[in-house]
Amino acid sequence: MANGKFIAYHRVSTQKQGASGLGLEAQKEAVSRFLNGGEWELVGDYVEVETGKGADALAKRPQLKAALAACRKEGATLIIAKLDRLARNVHFISGLMESKVKFVACDMPEANELTIHIMAAFAEHEAKRISQRTKDALAVAKSRGVVLGRAGADNLRPNVEARQKLADDFADKLRPLLDGMKARGLPQRGMVAELNAIGVPAPKGGSWQLAQVQRVLARLGQPQ
Repeated sequence: MANGKFIAYHRVSTQKQGASGLGLEAQKEAVSRFLNGGEWELVGDYVEVETGKGADALAKRPQLKAALAACRKEGATLIIAKLDRLARNVHFISGLMESKVKFVACDMPEANELTIHIMAAFAEHEAKRISQRTKDALAVAKSRGVVLGRAGADNLRPNVEARQKLADDFADKLRPLLDGMKARGLPQRGMVAELNAIGVPAPKGGSWQLAQVQRVLARLGQPQ
């Protein structure tokens, strides 16, 4: 049951979506359902229409910046409909945590700072993985124009090494979460269920499977 002051933040990604309300009404409905009952006050409602991307997430989201400022002024909690509306940029998440503003996501009310930081880190990893996959495809295409042999192998070796580094980085980011699960005595199938429950994407996107968890544990040098 919701209590206290809340400031809602809704985001759509294009001018067209903002004008049509596509997705916006659904977000507002989710917030309304979440706040149904209890003693609460919605003291602000901010709508962002994003037109581009950038390293400085708050600079690209003036309405979010205003919403956070209003939360600090009113002592209110920031409320959003879906966690993925915010947790896609690790630099932005760091800024949110530094702002000391409390937040709640209607689709994952149990989420905390650690949860969203992990989700942001893996979203960033996914972007790097897509970029690397594109580079791999270009290298393969280039190699088809030469005689197979040392030249072709040299052409592909850097991409293999880059994929291995991405996989190592992915496992390292997941280490604290897996260590915590092991400390709680969670079996591997339980780890699979929890990773899927909190929305951490699998190495190749989508839901986790047991074999994927086992491969990550092996990469971290942890016994099966």
